[in-house]
Amino acid sequence: MITCLFLNLYPDINLGVKKLFSKAKLFLPRPPQSFLGLPHAMSLDTIKLPIAAELDTFELRFRAAMKSNVPLLDKITWYIVQRKGKQVRPMLVLLSARLFGPINEPTYTAASMVELLHTATLVHDDVVDDANERRGFFSINALWKNKIAVLVGDFLLSQGLLLSVKSQQFVMLELVSRAVKEMAEGELMQMEKARRLDIKEEVYFEIIRQKTASLIAAACCAGAVSTAPGDDEIRQRMWLFGEKTGMAFQIRDDLFDFGDDDVGKPLGIDIKEKKMTLPLIYALNHAERSERRRIINIVKNESHKSEKVDEVIQFVRQSGGLDYAREAMYKYRQEAFDLLDAAPESPARQSLRDLLVFVTERRR
Repeated sequence: MITCLFLNLYPDINLGVKKLFSKAKLFLPRPPQSFLGLPHAMSLDTIKLPIAAELDTFELRFRAAMKSNVPLLDKITWYIVQRKGKQVRPMLVLLSARLFGPINEPTYTAASMVELLHTATLVHDDVVDDANERRGFFSINALWKNKIAVLVGDFLLSQGLLLSVKSQQFVMLELVSRAVKEMAEGELMQMEKARRLDIKEEVYFEIIRQKTASLIAAACCAGAVSTAPGDDEIRQRMWLFGEKTGMAFQIRDDLFDFGDDDVGKPLGIDIKEKKMTLPLIYALNHAERSERRRIINIVKNESHKSEKVDEVIQFVRQSGGLDYAREAMYKYRQEAFDLLDAAPESPARQSLRDLLVFVTERRR
């Protein structure tokens, strides 16, 4: 039933992907948040309460911003909207804005800009990584091939930047453009280091600061700027808060790759892609020279073999790499808490604290 409905809606998709519909589980609904290992009080629905109505308004604005006169593009953006994620970044924009005043039109512009940019990067990332799945659904490149996926990502990026120009929100344009630049630099730095596998901790932290934390920093900062314009101290503090939050968020993602929780998620994806993450870097730095050479050789030349990937995972687990990475994650989280505590006490501040806990304790 799902297959027939989907193919009727999308007759122009990549024909090769039709053979993949035996994996119909890709379209099954996710379990509720309370099943993901977090207490009910820490569910996303609870965290959203101070901005629940505003999130509904944002959703309408975001959909409107993706509209196009090109039928194929409209069809693809509709598909994107149906498979939306947790919307952490729009939540960060709205909650950061609410810290300093009522949510307004510039706030909605900022939230739409950030989510359009984030969506564009996901579409482009799937092309770069040759990924066929995203958030439990087929990726755009799997359905419509790479050329269309790249153009869709370009469209979303341009729409996001145009929003700020049309509304004359030039400070937000600067913030988001800074994030785009840093994300591209971080991705290229990671690719360069993957060839040599010589990454050090400080380089790793710089990569994730640029690749992941810069957009989260822009989200928090743009939200704050929308309700506290002209306050440079707030602007700098909220950028740093977002940056620390993003660092903790990415380290949590990196821990998933080594199975620090039994969540049924495929392990070793980063190893197969020759990405050097903090648990592995720590383990290599504390290994005997011969063991270090052996593990690096596996990552470089044998990461396509599942049994060899398992060897690396066990090596990291036994070395204390996971505990070390968790300590680093909690350090960044505490630094974010400290920055947030400078803001006035409010339901929005509490939700930001809860959201930070959510993203560092999540199980997927």
